[in-house]
Amino acid sequence: MLVAGMLFFALFAPLLSPYDPREIRASSVFSPPSAQFWLGTDKLGRDLLSRVIYGAQVSALVGFLGVGVGATAGAIVGVLSGYLGGNVDLVVQRCTDALMALPTLVLALVLAAVLGPSTINVTIAVGVVVIPQAVRILRSSALSTTNEVYIESARAIGCSLWRILARHVAPQCVAAYIVVVTVQIGWAIVIEASLSFLGLGAPPDVPSWGGTLSIASREFLERAPWMAIFPGVAITLAVFGFNLLGDALRDALDPRLRGQ
Repeated sequence: MLVAGMLFFALFAPLLSPYDPREIRASSVFSPPSAQFWLGTDKLGRDLLSRVIYGAQVSALVGFLGVGVGATAGAIVGVLSGYLGGNVDLVVQRCTDALMALPTLVLALVLAAVLGPSTINVTIAVGVVVIPQAVRILRSSALSTTNEVYIESARAIGCSLWRILARHVAPQCVAAYIVVVTVQIGWAIVIEASLSFLGLGAPPDVPSWGGTLSIASREFLERAPWMAIFPGVAITLAVFGFNLLGDALRDALDPRLRGQ
């Protein structure tokens, strides 16, 4: 329900938003929650409810696009690494270890600082930090199928490398891929909010949950606490929802956990 709610707000934001999230109202600066402005307004008189609703679009874009691209690239590399083994696996795993040695948020922060603040650059940063996680997990999944009898049979009858990967190895890794994507989307939302909070995410005029939190916490937390409360609740519910979805998919798709 939480994930469905976030996607619903992201898809239908223009219909659900009561006001233009960028509209400035000098007469309504720091208005508390009321019948007119359900979640109050910010320092420029912009409706906070509209900005929270539109902020779901930014989080959904960064989460689904960044994680989708990064997890897919990591899955391809991980499956190849696990199946080929040898020097290929050694080189890939050492590169993966080097990337995983850096904390996820620190690596995303460095990439965003180098690329510059924008929604697309945050998406790129999220995609890059997801790659080593996907490589490690999908490699393990591929390793578990590499020595199966049907793989040996496919090799014996002369199947090509790409046919074996596409028809026999990759399908066994789909469950792990789905779980990786679902879990990492929650992290992507946190990363996007963190980078926007630090001024390295979406531009200030673009409604985002992290950007709204940044304005509230630095200057106006005591004067207008609703500016921090409602975006913070939105981030918490979205991340919690994706974590629950990831756990449910893992339990449903992992044969070892079925029936427990």
